[in-house]
Amino acid sequence: MHRIYRFLLKVLLLTILTFVLLSLLLVLPFRWVNPPITMVMADRWITSNEDFQLRKTWLSWDEMPKHAALAVITSEDQKFPLHSGFDLKAIQQALKERERRGGLRGASTISQQVAKNMYLWTGRSWFRKGLEVWFTLLIELSWSKQRILEIYLNIAEWGPGVFGLEAASQYHFGRSAINLTPMQAALLASSLPSPLNYNPARPAQHLLKRAEWNLQQQRRLGGTSWLEPLKQP
Repeated sequence: MHRIYRFLLKVLLLTILTFVLLSLLLVLPFRWVNPPITMVMADRWITSNEDFQLRKTWLSWDEMPKHAALAVITSEDQKFPLHSGFDLKAIQQALKERERRGGLRGASTISQQVAKNMYLWTGRSWFRKGLEVWFTLLIELSWSKQRILEIYLNIAEWGPGVFGLEAASQYHFGRSAINLTPMQAALLASSLPSPLNYNPARPAQHLLKRAEWNLQQQRRLGGTSWLEPLKQP
């Protein structure tokens, strides 16, 4: 019996070690290499009809319009430069809201969203949430904040088959991301909670109000100087 326990322990340790090494192989290279596709992109392609067209154009950090990057942080994760992958206060508030209303609002940071979009299937389960936490930790340890935001802005979904800021700018406004006005950038950022249901080019009143709030918050944060802590050493 003792030998069986030792054997099972070795199998368990080997399994854990293999999982950790495979995870590192999936995460570490993208510190330097741009991901060609994500799990969300693959899912949309597999579940779509034959007319599906994937629209994506990569923008490096230097090419990225900083006012658009700030708009996204303002909308999605204002503590992004400060936290280590998780906004514990937002998670606590979301859990309290769930107790009151029975529903669970989103509390994911940009790092968590990158982990989900890059590596995980759609849906909800505790197993998937555990993998999300694991990959978020690896991403935060392996990539700089600047790299995390760069990848997020290039893989975020902004419409049917539309991924990344450049493709979104072309699709919704017919112009390159570098030429987005502050309001257009705020409209794109404000549509991210439900990008398949909002049209930034023809915004409903609710989306317009969110965009106006976004612009006000950008000024409160101090403008694009808020991005300074993200710079790579």
